[in-house]
Amino acid sequence: QVQLAESGGGLVQPGGSLKLSCAASGSIRPIYVMAWYRQAPGKQRESVATVTVGNNTNYADSVKGRFTISRDNAKNTVYLQMNSLKPEDTAVYYCHLRFLLERRDYWGQGTQVTVSS
Repeated sequence: QVQLAESGGGLVQPGGSLKLSCAASGSIRPIYVMAWYRQAPGKQRESVATVTVGNNTNYADSVKGRFTISRDNAKNTVYLQMNSLKPEDTAVYYCHLRFLLERRDYWGQGTQVTVSS
């Protein structure tokens, strides 16, 4: 069993910042990729940012320059620093993990981020 525990969501004004955290626990094997996705009401889930085992990062165009993904391998934790938040960033943010040489995807329960004045 693998559990992903997310934290850090909340309500923030436009232009503000939030930092999300996701800690993996349980039967942890070598991790290939950790990522953040989001899903806004009425929209499909989309990739926001990913970080691979080689620390290569990738961002959605809509968040480049504003969001930063990082991981602490010793703690099996991934972070998402979100700056200059906009109302269109409002969504439920999900943590995602895939282990090396495995195809199964693991998801967190989601944390709500609301950007509103």
